[in-house]
Amino acid sequence: MSATLLDGKAVAARTEAELSERVAVIKAKTGQTPILATILVGDDPASATYVKMKGNACRRIGMESLAIELPASTTTRQLLGTIDELNQNPDVHGILLQHPVPSQIDERACFDQIALEKDVDGVTCLGFGRMAMGEEAYGCATPQGIMRLLEAYDIPISGKHAVVVGRSPILGKPMAMMLLGKDATVTICHSRTQNLPDLIKQADIIVGAVGRPEFIRAEWIKNGAVVVDAGYHPGGVGDIELAPLVERVAAYTPVPGGVGPMTINTLIQQTVISGERSLGQD
Repeated sequence: MSATLLDGKAVAARTEAELSERVAVIKAKTGQTPILATILVGDDPASATYVKMKGNACRRIGMESLAIELPASTTTRQLLGTIDELNQNPDVHGILLQHPVPSQIDERACFDQIALEKDVDGVTCLGFGRMAMGEEAYGCATPQGIMRLLEAYDIPISGKHAVVVGRSPILGKPMAMMLLGKDATVTICHSRTQNLPDLIKQADIIVGAVGRPEFIRAEWIKNGAVVVDAGYHPGGVGDIELAPLVERVAAYTPVPGGVGPMTINTLIQQTVISGERSLGQD
C-alpha cells in the first residue's frame, strides 16, 4: 500500500498565494490591511519562536502583525486590560494570546476576554460553544487546520469511526466536535483511557493529540487507517509512532510538515476573513 502523505506545508503554501490576492484586494479598495495582534507574556523561548513564525506568515501574504510583549510578572488584570484595548482598536482584526502564560495568570479568563469577532485562534468558550452547536465561529486553529488538510486531500469523513486521543480544550475537544459535525462517529480517548489499544484499533481516522512523544504505538493502528499526528516533540517525533505505518496506512501527516503549518495558516486565513468582514469586503 502506498500511503498518501498529507502535506500541510504544501497546502499552506497554496493557501498563502490565495490569501495574498485577497489582502491585495482589501488594500486596493480600503487602503487598509488586516492586522493580527499577538500577545506574548514572559520570555519562554519556544513561545517567542511560535509568535515570530506567525508574524512571518502575516508578512508573507502582505498582512501586518502587531507584536505585544509583556513581562513575566504581568497580572491577570493587566493582561485583561491589554486585551480590552485590542478589542476596542478598530485597526486590529485578530487577537492571539500565545499559550502558555505564566502561572499567576488566569489563562481561561484572558482567553474569554477576546472579542468573538477577533477570536481568530478559536480559543474562547463562546466560540467553542457556537462551533459545537453548528453556529458561525472561528474554529480553533489546530483542529480547524486538520479539517482543512483532510478536505484538501478528499479524505472521507462521513460515516467513519474517528478516534481522538487527547481532550484539551483547544485541540482534542474541538477536534472531536468538528469531526462529529462532518458526520463521523467519534470516540474521545486520553492517557487514562482503559483498553486504549483496543479502541484505537477500531479507528478509521486516528488523531494523536495527547502531548506525549510516540505515546500511540504503530501496532495499535489498523491497516488502511488515516493517521493525523498533532504532536511535536524534541527529536522531530509526534504523538504517534509513525515510521512503521507509512507502508500500511491510507494516509498520514508527517512530523514536522503536516499539522503544524496548517495551524499557523488557519490562524492567518481566519484573520484575513475577519479583516474582510470588518472592512466590508466579504
